[in-house]
Amino acid sequence: MANNSSIHILSFFLVVITSGVAVSATVFTLQNSCPYTVWPGILSGNDNTLGDGGFPLTPGASVQLTAPAGWSGRFWARTGCNFDASGHGNCETGDCGGVLKCNGGGFPPVTLAEFTLVGDGGKDFYDVSLVDGYNVEMGIKPQGGSGDCHYAGCVADVNAVCPNELRIMDPHTGIIAACKSACAAFNSEEFCCTGAHATPQTCSPTHYSAMFKSACPGAYSYAYDDATSTFTCSGSNYLISFCPTRS
Repeated sequence: MANNSSIHILSFFLVVITSGVAVSATVFTLQNSCPYTVWPGILSGNDNTLGDGGFPLTPGASVQLTAPAGWSGRFWARTGCNFDASGHGNCETGDCGGVLKCNGGGFPPVTLAEFTLVGDGGKDFYDVSLVDGYNVEMGIKPQGGSGDCHYAGCVADVNAVCPNELRIMDPHTGIIAACKSACAAFNSEEFCCTGAHATPQTCSPTHYSAMFKSACPGAYSYAYDDATSTFTCSGSNYLISFCPTRS
């Protein structure tokens, strides 16, 4: 039911036949539970751009976007944005090149919700990642579907426990706007899982990634945090919440 606080983008039901199996399109519902406007950014891994790449989402508002089978990509929240009538401007966190409609990724630090739909074994793969840092709480809740279908998310205020050396401060308010990853802060192989630390065997958790993991156990805290951070589900739609109230 439409109302002033809910935006509904026309969705449709698509069935494709892959290897003789009927696969449904997936509906993403983006819900803003934050007390402030966010500007979701969306980066698609193929030509199927959802939501034109970005739009404003006021407190309490929701948007439905439909992705075809095989879609992959990521969602994130931008905050403190100002755009002119032509869609040019900037955001305090998560900016994607100074445009409303993103055609590239969000500038770290940024919390990410990542998806690969109908991947290996016909399953969807999804996660919430803090590998690029943190700016807003996010949650992914499967709706329907079969399989494990666990909730994924980071519902803690990581900014509240962010160490001084990782903090991004809002120049207007003086409060912590985001929390950088150790990779972004120090650009070292140990923290970035590159060079001599480019494999799961040589890139171990650090005290910085442990801080992220302690705050958000169900989210990626560093590049090889797969075992407790990647989730699967089949035939599901997904609710993506900004500032979710609970898991």
